[in-house]
Amino acid sequence: MMKRELSKNDLRQCLRIASGGTLGFFICKLMNWDYGAFFGVYPMLLLGLVPTITPHVIRQFLACSALVSVETLLIQGLFGDRPALMIPLVFGLFVFRFALMAQGPMFFFGALSSVFLSMLLHFGSYPDVNLYDMLTSNLVATWVTVAIACLMFLLFPDAEPRAPRVPAPKDAASRRHETLLGASVATLSFIVFQCFDLRDSLSAQIASILVLFPMHWNGVRFAGRVRALGTLRGCLMALALQVVLYDHYDILPFVAILLWIAAMHCARIHMLENGMPGQGFGALTTLAIVLGQYLTPTHDMMYSVLYRLSSVCLSVFVTLLVVFVLHRLLDRFPATRHA
Repeated sequence: MMKRELSKNDLRQCLRIASGGTLGFFICKLMNWDYGAFFGVYPMLLLGLVPTITPHVIRQFLACSALVSVETLLIQGLFGDRPALMIPLVFGLFVFRFALMAQGPMFFFGALSSVFLSMLLHFGSYPDVNLYDMLTSNLVATWVTVAIACLMFLLFPDAEPRAPRVPAPKDAASRRHETLLGASVATLSFIVFQCFDLRDSLSAQIASILVLFPMHWNGVRFAGRVRALGTLRGCLMALALQVVLYDHYDILPFVAILLWIAAMHCARIHMLENGMPGQGFGALTTLAIVLGQYLTPTHDMMYSVLYRLSSVCLSVFVTLLVVFVLHRLLDRFPATRHA
C-alpha cells in the first residue's frame, strides 16, 4: 500500500477530503438534521473519488441524486408491498448503472447512483420511515455536498495540473460480463436486506456495492479484502474516538476536531493507494456512517461499531462467494466471457 510518497496534489486532496467530510458532519449536527450518514458520506464520496471538480462532475452528482430520489419514490410508493414486482425493476435499474460503469466515460455517475440507490432503498424499506423526509434529506445533502466540494477546491486547489485518467479499453463480451455480474450481485444484496431485519446494517449493504467497483473477479477479490480491512480500521478509530469523547459527544467542536484528525489519517492512506477505493476509503466511509448516524444519546456506539464490523465482514465474504460463482458461470459463454 505505502509504496510512494504523497505529492503536493495528494496532500491537497487529503485536506479536501478530511475538511469536507468534517464540515458536512458539523453542519448536519449543528442543524440537528436527520440522516447524518448522508451529510458525512456524500462529501467523502465526491472528494475521495474525484481528484478534480468540473461542471460535468457536478452535473453527474446532482443528476444521480435527483434520478435516484425519483426512482426510490416510485418503487417504494407503488411497489413497496409487492416484492415480486420490485425485484425485476431494481435489477433493471442496476443493469443501467453497471452498463454505464462498464463503458467508462460515465463510470462516476453509475458508481455513485448505485451507492445512492442501494442506500435509499435500504432506508426506505422500513414502514416507519417517512419517504418524503428521507428524500428531502438526500437532496439537501447533495446540494450541501456540492457547495462544500466547491469550497474545498477553492481553499485547497491542486498545486499542479493532473493528467486525466484514461479508462482501459474493453471488448463487448467483457462489458456484458461486468454489467450482468454487478447488477446481479447488487440485486441479490437488495433481496437479502429486504428479507431480513437489518436496519443497522447500512455499512454492510454499501460494502456489498463498493466491492463491485473493480467490475471483475480479480479486482473484486482484492477489493473485498481491503474493504474489510478498511472497515476494521474505521471501526477501531471510531472506538478510540468514543473512548476519548466518553460522554462529551455533545461538544460539537471537540467531536469535529477529532473527526478531522481521524479522517486526515484515513485520507492519507487513501491517497497512498492512488486514490482508489481501498483501506483508506473504507475507513473514511465507516467513520462517516458511524459518527454521522449513530453519535446520539440514544445509541450505544460501542455496540454499533462492533455490529458494523461483523456485518461488513460477513457481507463482503458472502459477496465474494456470489461474485466468484457468477464469474465462473458467465465465463462459460463466449458472449459474456471476460477478457
